[in-house]
Amino acid sequence: MSMKNFQLPYGKGHITGTAENALLNGVYTAQLPPAAADAVAEVEFALDNPIDSPPLEELARCKRTALIIASDHTRPVPSRILIPALLERLRKYNPDIKITILIATGCHRSTTAGELRDKFGSDIVEKEHIVIHDCDSKTDLQTIGILPSGGTLTVNKLIMETDLLLAEGFIEPHFFAGFSGGRKSVLPGVAGRQSVLANHCSEFIQSPFARTGVLANNPIHQDMLFAAEQAQLAFILNVVINSSKQIVRAFAGNMQSAHLAGCDFLKSCCQIKVPLSDIVITGNGGYPLDQNIYQCVKGMTAGEAACRKNGVIILAASCSDGHGGEEFFHVLSKDESASDLLERVRAIPRDCTTPDQWQYQILARILANFTVIMVSEPEIRPLIGAMKMQSAANLEEALAKARQLVGADGKIAVIPDGVSVIVNAAEQE
Repeated sequence: MSMKNFQLPYGKGHITGTAENALLNGVYTAQLPPAAADAVAEVEFALDNPIDSPPLEELARCKRTALIIASDHTRPVPSRILIPALLERLRKYNPDIKITILIATGCHRSTTAGELRDKFGSDIVEKEHIVIHDCDSKTDLQTIGILPSGGTLTVNKLIMETDLLLAEGFIEPHFFAGFSGGRKSVLPGVAGRQSVLANHCSEFIQSPFARTGVLANNPIHQDMLFAAEQAQLAFILNVVINSSKQIVRAFAGNMQSAHLAGCDFLKSCCQIKVPLSDIVITGNGGYPLDQNIYQCVKGMTAGEAACRKNGVIILAASCSDGHGGEEFFHVLSKDESASDLLERVRAIPRDCTTPDQWQYQILARILANFTVIMVSEPEIRPLIGAMKMQSAANLEEALAKARQLVGADGKIAVIPDGVSVIVNAAEQE
């Protein structure tokens, strides 16, 4: 029997599997160009050639203060390269400008001191003024408008007190915002919890335009763009990275134009056509994106797009941080079918969104149509079972379970990194 080996990112390494060539539709990956030969030079080139914007050093020339929104510990943004480049430009003609780095935790837990050092390096942590956003702080938030969703827009008041607001980040396909990066630094990055809940309401999540790689008519994207405009986000530095977290291309300049340029570039590289398959094997990009089950819903949506109804999605992720959300876990572990949960959530009004609702809504949507088998660490397997999924110790065991459900002749598609692609499914010819 002819077999094909394949690898999926898993934690800080990889996990290996095999599949019969006769049953394998293919292994599908984004076709990104090689990593930039000199990552620092690529970033500097983007800053030297900003899109629809004066250079950052010119924007900063007469400003008293500047604030950089920086990604948190859950995002593989190469901040050790981006932040020093931004700091240098800000101080080039204005060495006395007061700079704050605000960590965009969104509704995530606070970033630890160790995670800050890992992300930015000790030099930045020791010398720069760093503040960690708290979406629930009553004293640190300021209301600045009403979102298109109808929710009140509250943001960290530091961004309204600064003379110049900029953001770093990375652009990847996003499972309901279309793409990450750009405007997303403000909402959900440094917004109040209630604003995030309004933006992530069940009606918007249910929209057929709230999907991977889609910005046009996407109500979630429109909310986020409004928030960034209200916050006067003046400049961004975003990068596209490969599976090894290396910089491929950098984009700098106007918050909307530079982001769209990055999205267009990424879309040209990561759209994949996958035949509808009975079994889809995928991953969640490895560390830090596969730290918990919550984040892994993103990778599952790639499987959802390529899997036949009632098929099996196998997702490999280390989930070293457990389930990733108390409410997310609590709701999924209740004695309620995925279909019933999905119908109940769909009826929740915009202004009644609860924490983690969007994540369990999407997972319920997936579980109502597919069986999900997660390959993860032994200590995580009870959590997986409680959340209406199956677990396996390795890909071989997961495939054996999948074949019991779809039959020995079930066709297989492998999407090693489910968060890095935009899947266009097609019936097999």
